[in-house]
Amino acid sequence: MIVANSTPACLAAQKATTKIPIVIVAADPVRSGLVASLARPGGNITGLSIQEFELIFKRLELLKEAVPMASRVAYLRVPGTQPTQVASSFQTQEDSAAQSIGLQLQRVEVREPIDFAGAFSTMAKNRAQALIVANVGPLSIHAAQVAALATQNRLPAIGGQKGLTRAGLLLTYGPDLSDLQRRSATYVDKILKGAKPADLPVEQPTKFELIINLKTAKALGLTIPPSLLARADQVIE
Repeated sequence: MIVANSTPACLAAQKATTKIPIVIVAADPVRSGLVASLARPGGNITGLSIQEFELIFKRLELLKEAVPMASRVAYLRVPGTQPTQVASSFQTQEDSAAQSIGLQLQRVEVREPIDFAGAFSTMAKNRAQALIVANVGPLSIHAAQVAALATQNRLPAIGGQKGLTRAGLLLTYGPDLSDLQRRSATYVDKILKGAKPADLPVEQPTKFELIINLKTAKALGLTIPPSLLARADQVIE
């Protein structure tokens, strides 16, 4: 059995085998072509979906609430984390969602940490007013560097994993990954006892966390609306 955490890891596992059961811990399986549907995954893959598109839209809404005057939002991402056709469709949907709440996305790509400084320089040239950080491993691993550059460039920013806010990013919103990891163990158990992945529906997150870093808000000279603070699961002071 293979347990894969993140869409790129799941895609790599899918490419490697169509026979060995694969359990997803956190991915966007339908849009990425990993499963036929949540209810009937088919094939050798099942597990837990994070519905990343819906989460990106929610993060943009929260960012707009925190920074109402922002209209130009830089989107820091890593290319190649999805098949080209899927990524293109995803971008069209993201642009449409952003425009519906008065935001314009400006995509800035990085491949290695050495690219970070240039990426933030590009954001400055494009007069970005806020930042959304893609929910991908390479950016989470370098959370401290990303958060520091966002603050240095006075960009209120939101990401998907709480490690980013703990490192200094303004906001994060996303599923409780610890809960997803625990729930993935039930799939492993069922498959080891004879269940087929094709017969096990893909489940979605049930626990989400909104974390706000008030230290960063103060450094940015930003006042977080009380309505947003009241909904936070954790506030870093």
